Amino acid sequence: MSTLFRRIGRRRALQGAAAGVVALGLLLWWLLPLGEEPPRGSIAFSTGTRAGVYQKYGELLRTELHRDMPDLRVRLLTSAGSQENVERVATGEADFTIAAADAVETYKLSGRPGADRLRGVARLYDDYVQLVVPVDSGIRSVADLRGKRVAIGLPHSGVRLIATRLLLAAGIDPEKDITPRSDGIDTGPRRLGEGVDAFFWSGGLPTDGLRQIAEKAAFRFIPVGDDLVARLHEDGGATRYYRATSIPESAYPTVQNGSSVPTMAVSNLLITREDTDPRLAEWLTRTVIESRDGIGAHVHSAQLVDLRTAIYTDPLPLHEGARRYYRSVKP
Repeated sequence: MSTLFRRIGRRRALQGAAAGVVALGLLLWWLLPLGEEPPRGSIAFSTGTRAGVYQKYGELLRTELHRDMPDLRVRLLTSAGSQENVERVATGEADFTIAAADAVETYKLSGRPGADRLRGVARLYDDYVQLVVPVDSGIRSVADLRGKRVAIGLPHSGVRLIATRLLLAAGIDPEKDITPRSDGIDTGPRRLGEGVDAFFWSGGLPTDGLRQIAEKAAFRFIPVGDDLVARLHEDGGATRYYRATSIPESAYPTVQNGSSVPTMAVSNLLITREDTDPRLAEWLTRTVIESRDGIGAHVHSAQLVDLRTAIYTDPLPLHEGARRYYRSVKP
């Protein structure tokens, strides 16, 4: 009789152990999306200038990606900005990047190499045009930039693209009617009033490179009126991605003194190529959406990433991997 009880006891112990293994497997399946091992390997992510929002966002996203995919190595590449970023992904120099929608459309309309292979992953947040002058400057409008030393952004940057279009809309030839400077957000603020009379920046709100000098109230904003945005829309093409808006009073409170500033904005897209592994794209999309609050605690504009709007990556179709993720979380 005791032998029988011992056999029953061993059988129950084995059954209990098996149940424990199953429970552990189910737990791992629940913790790991799709019950899969995380993608591994190496990717290149093109960001932006060192004092800009793209670079900060890229650094924080890399940390989040490492948490979800510990065997995926993410190499960050600094860049001039949107125009260079789009080209890098289209030609295979980078695998993922952030770029403004107008720069993406401009690249496509120009028939540049690899344009047809570009795919969207997520719509992220909006860039705001920020036209900055010294606090005691006599410049009051975009038209007043005529004859001035104006930083219009680095070559191949999204800022250069927007600044050029805005100046032309205001009747100013960027090559003849101003002294153009190629400063970006990393050097423009330091040169303001000392070699530069005004500079253009297009980025998320607030941008660290401006927030630092805003604490000293060392500049003010020049409004970009609805009339200029309307003139840009008349040109068609990529300018359809610009929308009239305002810099909210909370962006740089020490500078704005409770007032909003009319300007225009353009949406930012996270993009990749058609040949990117769908499983990697799906996992990366998940991390981008689920890390919104963590990244947003350090990059304010990232708080605006929204699952409901992330799928709208016009002018690019969604990558298949990103589409899989959005379908998996659809209510």
